[in-house]
Amino acid sequence: MSLDRDIALLSRIPLFADLATEQLRLLAFSAVRLDLSPTQVLFREGATAMSGYVVAFGGIEMAVGLGEQRQVLTTCEAGSLIGETALFVETKRPATATAIVSCEVLEIDRKLVTRMLNEYPQVAVKLRATIAGRLAATVGDLGEVEQALGAIDDNPLKRSGSG
Repeated sequence: MSLDRDIALLSRIPLFADLATEQLRLLAFSAVRLDLSPTQVLFREGATAMSGYVVAFGGIEMAVGLGEQRQVLTTCEAGSLIGETALFVETKRPATATAIVSCEVLEIDRKLVTRMLNEYPQVAVKLRATIAGRLAATVGDLGEVEQALGAIDDNPLKRSGSG
């Protein structure tokens, strides 16, 4: 993949969508390209996360557990960002990521993101606004779930049937 195609790919990632071409170029130039074969593991559940991954092409399956206890959570297609939190803080991988077809991913190291945030304070402001907006939306969604669960708990038919 060429640098220009990597920049275009990164510009479609919601977290990076508001970045200037200069910042996208830095990310694209510094990212490490990884080619994965079908069934190849990108990372394992519980591993320390030091980077995020952008799926350039192919598909990555996210799953927890092993053997019969294994549960697929989602499939990440081209244009997906995997491990966004790891771009900002040290964390553990919540799931195992496995290629389901031949894939190419761009690995973006947390040190690079930290350097970019230090060198371009306006990027930090943009990313903070993006993440704050998402957090506010999540809190709102959780409030709706809380109300729905409260309505279920307040249902007199449910209470009378549980004796």
